[in-house]
Amino acid sequence: MQSSSEKWPEALDALTASQQHHKLLFENDLVRVIDACIRPGEMTAVHTHQWPACLYIISWSDFIRYDAYGNVMLDSRKLDKTFSPSTAMWSEPLAPHALKNIGVNDLKVICVEIKN
Repeated sequence: MQSSSEKWPEALDALTASQQHHKLLFENDLVRVIDACIRPGEMTAVHTHQWPACLYIISWSDFIRYDAYGNVMLDSRKLDKTFSPSTAMWSEPLAPHALKNIGVNDLKVICVEIKN
């Protein structure tokens, strides 16, 4: 995890590096709201999420998260539970990563990032 004073390059921001999968819904000085959607079989470009966020699941699908070097960081099939629509969860900032939807549904999440 990055320190609060450290920032990743702007070019790696989700809205810049992975525009196909991240759409800005709202932004002000306090929050940024992103609609993230990865269709089955698609993989995002390497990107970051520099702020902690509340994630609201619209639709769930299994996925694999890779670090910037292609190493598996998380395989959702190994989680203790799956997340149904209308589930909310917390996420700390995410270092450079890519995500591949390996399931059969769209993975669609509303991310409410809390700016420091």
